[in-house]
Amino acid sequence: MPVTVLLVDDEPLVRAGLRAVLEAQPDIEVVGEAADGAAVIPLVRQLRPDVVAMDVRMPLLDGIEATRAVLRTVDEPPKILVVTTFENDEYVYEALRAGADGFLLKRARPAEIVHAVRLVAEGESLLFPASVRQLAAEYGRSGGDKAARAAMDRAQLTEREAEVLRLMARGLSNAEIAARLVVGTETVKSHVSAVLAKLGARDRTQAVIAAYESGFVAPG
Repeated sequence: MPVTVLLVDDEPLVRAGLRAVLEAQPDIEVVGEAADGAAVIPLVRQLRPDVVAMDVRMPLLDGIEATRAVLRTVDEPPKILVVTTFENDEYVYEALRAGADGFLLKRARPAEIVHAVRLVAEGESLLFPASVRQLAAEYGRSGGDKAARAAMDRAQLTEREAEVLRLMARGLSNAEIAARLVVGTETVKSHVSAVLAKLGARDRTQAVIAAYESGFVAPG
């Protein structure tokens, strides 16, 4: 089954460019387009895309609020990949905090765009971990969020789960974590699932953001 994608951007040329790049791949299908975040929820419910590639800045409803709305109101929501002009943008970090699974630069090369969509759809690795770390260092609360610290304390991660979370924050995939810890991939998947459940995170991106916000992992 192909990875299905919904494109949301107020610039027609950006949507056309993304469509051309993605539809050139045999395993990716663009199933719809929208010009603003306000149109996302009905389209997601109708089309059930695997991934929403969504501009972070739009005139009526931006990518941050649209992300929150999708995750709040849609059962089994899609992965959300925010699309941005600037990498070091507080809007991007706020979108990640709101629940987005990763971000993509509009100037990215075609191969990077395809890789980002596939990686976010698979959900087994963190997209652009170094950039997420830089965003957390600049815009995150660097352990100053009492709620995040309390949530991390309540999670009571085991020593191995804590180790897995630190490796997740470095961007290692399940297979890479398995090789580092000399365990099976299925064992790592079990640990990752346990970490997500204990933190109340829907995916590894949100778990890593929680790790930075709580001070469990230093973003610097």
